[in-house]
Amino acid sequence: MKTTIGFLLYFTLFSVFSITSFGQNTTNKMGDFDTAFQKFKAYYEQELKQEGIVGSSFVFLKDNKVLAHDYYGSANLEKNQPVDENTIYHWASNTKPFTGIAIMQLRDRGLLKLDDPVIKYLPELKAVHDPYGDMSEITIRQLMNHSSGFRGRTFPWNDDKEWQPFEPQEFSQIVAMLPFTEILFKPGSKFSYSNLGIVFLGQIIERLTLDDYEVYIDKNILKPLEMYHSYFDATPYYLLNHRSHSYYIENGKRTTGRFDANSGITVSNSGLNSPLPDMTKYLNFLIGGSSKSEIYDVVLKRSSLEEMFHQTIAAPLDANGNSGFTTGIGLNFFLDERNGETYLGHGGDQNGFISYIEFNEKKRTASILVFNTNLILPNNTPPEKDMVGKLRKAVRQLHESVN
Repeated sequence: MKTTIGFLLYFTLFSVFSITSFGQNTTNKMGDFDTAFQKFKAYYEQELKQEGIVGSSFVFLKDNKVLAHDYYGSANLEKNQPVDENTIYHWASNTKPFTGIAIMQLRDRGLLKLDDPVIKYLPELKAVHDPYGDMSEITIRQLMNHSSGFRGRTFPWNDDKEWQPFEPQEFSQIVAMLPFTEILFKPGSKFSYSNLGIVFLGQIIERLTLDDYEVYIDKNILKPLEMYHSYFDATPYYLLNHRSHSYYIENGKRTTGRFDANSGITVSNSGLNSPLPDMTKYLNFLIGGSSKSEIYDVVLKRSSLEEMFHQTIAAPLDANGNSGFTTGIGLNFFLDERNGETYLGHGGDQNGFISYIEFNEKKRTASILVFNTNLILPNNTPPEKDMVGKLRKAVRQLHESVN
């Protein structure tokens, strides 16, 4: 067993450190944040260099305005391509909240209810063995908050051999495994992260809308939010020059991840690729703002989005399997309630890419931390040796520095 460690973040627009012009209209004490960010930037880049991280980006927002951003290292070592504002990262499980937003859209349109049984839309799931009751008791809501009892992985094995597909490419492959699939605990009784459960949400979206998942999300979320350089799986030819490669580091040895891996039928839990300027538009939607409220409400009315932010069940681990940053989960969003503040977000970890998105709805602050390098540490590595954990705590301190 190994513990996978991820990395950081980045953004757009001006050059590397233009805090004053970015933050002119915000309410925080700029001097305090300026000092806090300079300390963070030095610490962030020091840690990345020390661990040999190939590339990373970071962005911090307040009131829909970028206060700070930083780009580090290379997007492609072979081409000597630096990370910049247009670098496209793979966002892995940060795709899942988009799936949740789509489900809420369909709910608001009267096409489903969150407490509907999943087999109402996916009757194939009747073949699953449920020792705790009938499969009709598992609901859409339980898929969204990872309390359904389905296993964590999409495939039931973890060989990761080169001849095996990156992920199942057809839903028929999932269906073939259903008679050999078992519900692991009483549905609704606890949190247990399940990629397989999100695959089922993607199938529900496709069957109700008659669109491929990627097409539906593009038409109903990406395009309205003007995320024009975001896409799923294989990179369009005209964006290839901006696509980041990915890397692994283990025992000081660096290897390269698969390029443009196809997430197949698991696209609804891990298929998104996007540059930081687009992901910043998504963050602004999550924070909300009166200047674009009409557009945001077209995507999802604010009350429905905030419904996703309310805790439904305790969650001891975050999306990347790490403890210490999560206290609960709403509907496809994790919560961390500490010191009177609630932070919401999600993480992603796949094929060498690591990412963390976090926002504080009350303070209207948000951040993104993304890496194209996965540092693999031995199991039971102490927290003080976990670079990603240390950097995430440093990001949280940035949030706390803003009034």
